[in-house]
Amino acid sequence: MYKRSDRVSKLLQEEISDIIMNKLKDPRIGFATVMRVELSEDLAYLKVYISVYGEEEEKRRTIEGLESAKGFIKGEIGKRVRIKKVPEISFFLDDSLSEAFRLMEIMKDLGKG
Repeated sequence: MYKRSDRVSKLLQEEISDIIMNKLKDPRIGFATVMRVELSEDLAYLKVYISVYGEEEEKRRTIEGLESAKGFIKGEIGKRVRIKKVPEISFFLDDSLSEAFRLMEIMKDLGKG
């Protein structure tokens, strides 16, 4: 049996991904992917983990752009998702993809030796 917070988390992840890709026009926001979200049990707080393709400066600027767009994102979620109160959103950088690519390169190099 799924908890309500699990179902709402999945829905919020999909909606935030769509908003970032299709609605935000901030030039600071680079190629960003929503990797996962963590919603508190009381549905009041949402942590959004973002993977950004690019250098450290681009990653930092993307998180800054997303942080400044929080109000817009919350408003869009309010229009799209039927929940009593849209959770407070925090964005975090998720480097799991770049770490995985780095490890694959190391393993590939080890295979050559």
